[in-house]
Amino acid sequence: MQGAFTHLRRLLLASAACVLGAAALTFAVDPLQLFRPSRLIPAFYSEDTRVQNAGLIRSQPFDTAFMGTSLAIHFRQSDIDRALGVRSLKLAMTGSNSRQQAFVLEQAIDRGARRVIWAMDDFIFIDAADIEADPYLSVDLYRRTTKGIASYLFSAAMAKESLFALLRSVPLLRDPLTLASPYLPVKFALADIDDIYALARDFDVARDYNAKKTLAAFAYITSPVRSRFLGEGYGYEAMVRHFEQDAAGLIARHPDVTFDIYFPPYSILQFVAMRDASPATLKIVTDLTAHIARRLTQLPNVRLHDFRALEVVTHDLDNYSDVIHHSPVVDAMVLRWLASGEYRVDPKAPLAPLEELKAQVEAYRVPQP
Repeated sequence: MQGAFTHLRRLLLASAACVLGAAALTFAVDPLQLFRPSRLIPAFYSEDTRVQNAGLIRSQPFDTAFMGTSLAIHFRQSDIDRALGVRSLKLAMTGSNSRQQAFVLEQAIDRGARRVIWAMDDFIFIDAADIEADPYLSVDLYRRTTKGIASYLFSAAMAKESLFALLRSVPLLRDPLTLASPYLPVKFALADIDDIYALARDFDVARDYNAKKTLAAFAYITSPVRSRFLGEGYGYEAMVRHFEQDAAGLIARHPDVTFDIYFPPYSILQFVAMRDASPATLKIVTDLTAHIARRLTQLPNVRLHDFRALEVVTHDLDNYSDVIHHSPVVDAMVLRWLASGEYRVDPKAPLAPLEELKAQVEAYRVPQP
């Protein structure tokens, strides 16, 4: 009996030593750069932006935060910096909602962002969990609470990433492990922060962005068996409430921060799909846009830009991979427009771009294959 107890105690002590050793390794390597920027060991980055952003905000120098969904995810920080003359930090998160975006932006502002560039999609304002109960974004990790730090240090996944980073820092192993990292079960595999969720520089734009794919996507979402999903989650009152709480509220709390907010250039087919298959959803979107445009153009620290009625872009279906996601060619256009202020909404006529868009949607006829 005594021998069994001794073996159990040794097992428990060994287990505790392993757990503490793994936590010490994670703290020392700090793959997320939550405690300090990487210096002794080369930094690597993850495309799990909801987690990675917590470390970027803590470790990177920046004066401008860039926020959005998958419509803004492929921008490169270096391109933003060149076009706008800023030192940016890209914090875009695919499928993110306004609660998540406002929370992350608040953390970035608290760390020194004096300008925010915000790609504001209408669907970010759909009703979703409160940020404190959000299962997809750890507020404790961003806030570095005891719970958040413990979840980081005692994570087996982070210990694995730390061990891999340590091995990769060995000169003889660096090149082979760096080349192999995209094929290994590790998340922190990007050597350049500029590559986080960016398309490869030799990416074939015409292959994945073309009218054939865009029209196929239109046919898919307007099919009678799927068209009901066009309005899923859309409710005017709830969306206005989230806009006021998450966007207008954030802006009002930070009057010394400049907000460049833009409506991304969806293809015209996004709105035509609603027109043809879900007109009630189209009315919600246009009514919400009207409310947002009126509110934002009256705020002194906001510059609102609307790119949705630019027919030369939005009617050219070769610019898209589906009805909303535009190509890197359009990314570059967006940065030029933001720099020039060419399509800034006039506070004296906040609904003018919306009225132009509505007229285009009403008149548009879908090309037949």
